[in-house]
Amino acid sequence: MRWTVHGERPIYDSDWMRLVLVDVEIPGARRFDHHVVRYPKQAAGTVVHDPDRGVLLLWRHRFITDTWGWEVPAGAIEHGETPEQAAAREALEETGWRPGPLRKLGAYAPSNGSSDQVFHVFVADGAEHVGEPADPTESERVAWVPVDEVRELIAAGKVTDGLSLTSLLWALALDAL
Repeated sequence: MRWTVHGERPIYDSDWMRLVLVDVEIPGARRFDHHVVRYPKQAAGTVVHDPDRGVLLLWRHRFITDTWGWEVPAGAIEHGETPEQAAAREALEETGWRPGPLRKLGAYAPSNGSSDQVFHVFVADGAEHVGEPADPTESERVAWVPVDEVRELIAAGKVTDGLSLTSLLWALALDAL
């Protein structure tokens, strides 16, 4: 059944996100306010794969969950960019490696019950090293990880963020690595 949206009102608003109360009604049931996080920008990430090196990953600390983990390069799609352009730009900025040709794996909404955020996922064939990452605060280190070790990292819980986990599993499932 399709819910009816009667309107929404903001609770908090910034360049990064908006928290709103949406006045919704479930047909034949009740009407209530639902909290929704709205993101003004979508995001894009890239699984950069080289047959000889493996997968290019970032080792990062995330203060929100106070956890360390391996992640694929990813970030916001800026105004005027396509998801593919953003994915390539983010990979270069965060790693210092310019990804080869990108192929789209797909797009998904990670929390569609409470957020309108969308992630676009690509896989790149190879990469060219062009220098150090543009922003050294993005990660503790950048490393090429053999595909078999990527599987082990996933199984060991060393890849925990949704975008990276989904991207890597998608690439593995579709034999893109």
